[in-house]
Amino acid sequence: MTAGQVQTRYRVSGMDCASCAAKIEAVASRLDGVAEASVSVAAATLVVRHVSDADLSVLPARLKPMGYGLALANADPARVPAPVSAHDACCGHDPASDLGSHDSGGHDHADHSHADHDHAGHDHSGHPDRTATAAGHDHAWGAEMGAGGLWSNGKLRLTLASGGAFAAAFLAGLVLPQIQTPLFIAAMLVGLVPIARRAFAAAAVGMPFTIETLMTIAAVGAVIIGAAEEAAAVVFLFLVGELLEGFAAGRARDGIKALAALVPKTALVARGGDFAEVPAAQLAVGDTILVRPGDRIAADGAIVAGEGGIDESMVTGESAPVTKGVGAIVFAGTVNGDAALNVRVTATAEDNTIARVVKLVEEAQEARAPTERLIDRFSRVYTPAVVVIGALVATVPPLLLGGDWGEWVYKGLAILLIGCPCALVISTPAAIASGLSAGARRGLLLKGGAVLETAGKVTVVCLDKTGTLTEGRPKVTDVIGLVLTEPEVLRLAAALEGGSSHPLAKAILERAAAEGLAIPAASDGRALGGKGVTGLVEGRDVFLGSVAAGAARVALDRDLEARLAALNDEGKTVSLLIVDDALAGAIAMRDEPRADAAAGLAALKARGLRTMMLTGDNARTAAAIGRALGIEVRAGLLPEDKQRIVSDLKRQGEIVAKVGDGINDAPALAAADIGIAMGGGTDVALETADAAVLHGRVRDIAGMIDLSRRTMRNIRQNIGISLGLKAVFLVTTVAGITGLWPAILADTGATVLVTANALRLLRRTEG
Repeated sequence: MTAGQVQTRYRVSGMDCASCAAKIEAVASRLDGVAEASVSVAAATLVVRHVSDADLSVLPARLKPMGYGLALANADPARVPAPVSAHDACCGHDPASDLGSHDSGGHDHADHSHADHDHAGHDHSGHPDRTATAAGHDHAWGAEMGAGGLWSNGKLRLTLASGGAFAAAFLAGLVLPQIQTPLFIAAMLVGLVPIARRAFAAAAVGMPFTIETLMTIAAVGAVIIGAAEEAAAVVFLFLVGELLEGFAAGRARDGIKALAALVPKTALVARGGDFAEVPAAQLAVGDTILVRPGDRIAADGAIVAGEGGIDESMVTGESAPVTKGVGAIVFAGTVNGDAALNVRVTATAEDNTIARVVKLVEEAQEARAPTERLIDRFSRVYTPAVVVIGALVATVPPLLLGGDWGEWVYKGLAILLIGCPCALVISTPAAIASGLSAGARRGLLLKGGAVLETAGKVTVVCLDKTGTLTEGRPKVTDVIGLVLTEPEVLRLAAALEGGSSHPLAKAILERAAAEGLAIPAASDGRALGGKGVTGLVEGRDVFLGSVAAGAARVALDRDLEARLAALNDEGKTVSLLIVDDALAGAIAMRDEPRADAAAGLAALKARGLRTMMLTGDNARTAAAIGRALGIEVRAGLLPEDKQRIVSDLKRQGEIVAKVGDGINDAPALAAADIGIAMGGGTDVALETADAAVLHGRVRDIAGMIDLSRRTMRNIRQNIGISLGLKAVFLVTTVAGITGLWPAILADTGATVLVTANALRLLRRTEG
């Protein structure tokens, strides 16, 4: 964003197709001080980038005559994406690249921290003297119906009025045929006057070739040539089509917003030793809430008391409840099982996991995909061309070939209706919106249509090891008892490691806790830099450290050395336990592969993709994990080495996806065609890279690629439907087989078919 500019984000009512978006964008972009304006049909939003003192208060008034209302959105400034203008659409700017910083990525170190992120840009929520309010025109279906329910929808009322007038004219005409034509003209005007008003409003801002203009010309022309009955019918059918389009658009929008309904409206908050019921929206970070058995959790948080099974299927897609206790993270909207829990709130209602997913998907829908930009450019030429063709069909045969004026003007008017680009223009955004929403339901976040399109073209997937293919933390894999039993070795080692935050120490403590061992206290504990730790445990001098440091204290026989070497060859880190100068045992640890890593990699290979591990870990450990998972390995890499490998693959013609845990592998992520962050709903996973796999499942990468491929197939089907129907009816109209009624049905039917086809993607949400 240019210095001195701000962004204002609006919610738009009355918008149900891409032509609506084009009109709103044109009006907004013509205001003084506005640099760019971007409209998303799927998200029902308008984002305006402008100088800070630009007067946007006139915008609602200019859009109201066209049937659109505006209300300022409460947007998080850090999450407002760069807007897409007509210039960007023509010149190929990819707004998806602006949505996510590449300052993140996978890493290959078990001990890590999350980086803070700075966000460019500022969301301007309006000055006190320029508050925007919703226009008084309930034009869209669904969210705009308001408290009055179905009958408060202006589009529905207009459609019913037009249909009623048409039916009344038809019935009255049966009784009084001599006044049938005036009655049909009156019925036509009931629906046409609002349409014509919108057409003139659009023309006044420099958009003469809108569907409303085509409809007005066609209806008036039909009356002039004596086809008043068809004119009235066409207007009514047009309004029915708009009503269905609005319903379909609302379905697409509401698909992802249904997630927000999972979060309860109230919560029980600790207040003075008791719990009081308060609105969930008022919860603050640090509050403690009580979650009763069977209740939905009202906020993201950490359990501070209690233990029980949590149904996280609505967030993670996993059907089995997850047992969680003190310290475990829980998500808003998930369902508590059979035990009361006290949860400390870690995120406000506006920033919980589900709210952030909804915001992110909406913002992704605001970014046009490459195919959508291509269709937009095509439609700008296509619509005027249709008007020219319609005019030529209406005039050339009568002027040059002696054709009947009434017949050919009728055909020309029908061509105007057939040529409406609504179905064509919405073919891509409808599929993209459904694909993004379907992905979000499965924890697959893709930041824009460009990312969704590119994912299906990937040929090579490069994955980090630690935190991506592996759990990201070491676990005890082997406990070897020599002069002591295995439980005793583990118990004494845990005593020395008590209170340590080192990853290896945590692994030992977790294993001891899992086996239910009583851990004694250690005294006189000391850390020996680079060697290990030592202390007194139950009156015995105990040392736990590396094999090299242990070998300097006691002698190792050949059999033990061979056994330890075998563990090292498996990529495991071995620590020796020495008690009173005697070798008591050994403990081996390794960062183990994720449970689904092998299956996830196999799924990628089954789709014809090459997989490669890029890791900074040592070659021996990486090779051991690589053998277990069956993946090509490049080890001992610095960040610039990973970037070089990714760039080399791209130069060879490969489309590369780089998968990491979203923290510190920025060069490789930036170099890749797609950077994918692995995570469990963290800020890093949500706000960095081009896409995020929220649930940390390797198999979800293949799911993301499948979703992309299905979406692109859907787009191709939609384009085929829209152009195919137009081609058929163009031929039949010129041949005199079909007329105005089939023309408008072809346009409306194509739009509804395209939208319905796109909505099929929402049904494929299984995890």
